[in-house]
Amino acid sequence: MIRNRFAAIAATTAASALLLTACNATEDAASAAREGAGSALQSLNFGSGTAKQNNAAPGTGDWATGPGKPASKPAAKKWVQLSASSAGDLNPVVVNGAGFTLYRFDKDTADPSRSNCSGECATTWPPVLVAPGGKIFVDGVHKSDVGVVKRDDGNLQVTIGGWPVYRFSKDLEPGDTNGQGVGGTWFGVTPDGQKAGAAAEEPEQGGGTAAPASSVTLPDEINFGDPSEGLAGAGCQNVGRDDSASSLQASGALKIWSEKDCKGESKVVQGNIADLNSVGFDNKISSVFLG
Repeated sequence: MIRNRFAAIAATTAASALLLTACNATEDAASAAREGAGSALQSLNFGSGTAKQNNAAPGTGDWATGPGKPASKPAAKKWVQLSASSAGDLNPVVVNGAGFTLYRFDKDTADPSRSNCSGECATTWPPVLVAPGGKIFVDGVHKSDVGVVKRDDGNLQVTIGGWPVYRFSKDLEPGDTNGQGVGGTWFGVTPDGQKAGAAAEEPEQGGGTAAPASSVTLPDEINFGDPSEGLAGAGCQNVGRDDSASSLQASGALKIWSEKDCKGESKVVQGNIADLNSVGFDNKISSVFLG
């Protein structure tokens, strides 16, 4: 009996030691990540105001492409600009030097800063990257709220309030906000790193923030009557029977558009909607964005 009791105590002590070691390892990794980001941040330079006000050379830095073109493949630039501004219904929201909206991703983390968007995700949502020793121009954004995080590929991604920031490839013109509310996880970023816009906190239907929907059914009649059309997959999906849906069925959040290719008027919705007229979209859906 005594031998068994000592054995149990020894096992418990060993388990506690292993748990403590694991916790220490996690804390050490997080501390190393913060130290690495801090060291990288110290290598950067900051300029107050816009790139133009600081006489940055034309055609350099700020990876945004020109109007009418999607965001390009991300590449680290010698400088980027972060400006507090307004875009669409978002005020305030941060835009880059070319006036394109910047976004944050709910699946990332801010403390410690970490990006969980790579591969195809980083093609749709190109991260804002700055080269080591580069410059960040801050215009209405506090320097203390700006940082960088080292991505898995070694590039330095700009952060605001700890959150890694991105462009959206479907934003084609300065001031576009087509990424707002996509999948219930993507939102414009405010100058202090918060979610921009009321839609970030309150989707049109269902309340709360739902996981992104991977499929949607669009019945022609209210109360989910036949006939109907189903769409599934990730990204922008064009509706086959344009402007026909009068109700909607989905198991998560999605964004609906009034024009093909996720353009025009848009709205973030979630769950089942028996009458699309209640959100001003009866017979108006031409495309949807699924997570």
